[in-house]
Amino acid sequence: MTDREKLHSGDLYFPMGKEILEEQLVYLDLLYDFNQTRPAEMDKRDALLRNMFAEIGGNCYIEPPFHANWGGHHVHFGKSIYANFNLTLVDDTHIYVGDYTMFGPNVVVATAGHPLLPELREQGYQYNAPVRIGKNCWLGAGVVVVPGVTIGDNVVIGAGSIVTKDLPSNTLAAGNPCRVLREIGAHDRTYYFKDRKIDASLLAELDAGHA
Repeated sequence: MTDREKLHSGDLYFPMGKEILEEQLVYLDLLYDFNQTRPAEMDKRDALLRNMFAEIGGNCYIEPPFHANWGGHHVHFGKSIYANFNLTLVDDTHIYVGDYTMFGPNVVVATAGHPLLPELREQGYQYNAPVRIGKNCWLGAGVVVVPGVTIGDNVVIGAGSIVTKDLPSNTLAAGNPCRVLREIGAHDRTYYFKDRKIDASLLAELDAGHA
């Protein structure tokens, strides 16, 4: 198995070989172009993202600057995904993100790891493990997701959290390391922020839309 093939196998490999770097640089050049676009150049941004990403659905918006180790080449986005400033995707292997998920500023999602044995790190070896993020999640500012983590649907992760383990669907989680605080439920149909109540007419519209 070549080092290029080991990108997605979980095996240790050397990431600085000629074959890998030549391919990687193609997508990093596209990423550079994306980050140089002007705010009014929305069509150009969209076209670049479609060339950069493995998959990307409609109505996605990524606020530059955007950072990705492979320029998004191993990233699979659903539809209507929003990412604020400085999203960093260490996409040495696959990252999957479901529809309607939102990323706050300075979120990091990493798939690459390095061995604890110092002699191997000295030689530059690494391994990769995919990350999966479900539909309609919200990752607050400064969240870090480490390699191999799976996050369910409708999960909210508090700002500054470091996610080291899988998180189940329909939960609020926070902390370092991140842990589930509670399920998202009836309380959240009444209050949207502290003691601020959701307008009843808005809830009625939502219920009608799901009828």
